[in-house]
Amino acid sequence: MLVLNRFAVPAETTDDFREKAHTALAALARTRGYRSGRLTRALEDPAGWILITEWESVGAYRRALGAFDVKVHATPLLALSLDEPSAFETLASAAPDADVVITGSDRATEPWR
Repeated sequence: MLVLNRFAVPAETTDDFREKAHTALAALARTRGYRSGRLTRALEDPAGWILITEWESVGAYRRALGAFDVKVHATPLLALSLDEPSAFETLASAAPDADVVITGSDRATEPWR
């Protein structure tokens, strides 16, 4: 599972944002089910930032959000992200020089579930 939290960061707050994002990423990285993460910035617009994290599963991500360290150090930052979909399930992947691997969805077939 991939989580993309986008941020619009004014130039005068970049240093503070970067420090908070590093702390949030470290807190998330210490939780079970975390696979990887990175902080990125848009080349075309230095105000555009994304905190990208990858997780074993939806459940692992949701449990991580409940961890005390994450609530203290990551949740305040994540609350500042743009209000848009941020969690994505992987449905196909390919390693270098390898075939595409197709994965079934974990979503319930009935939207009311």
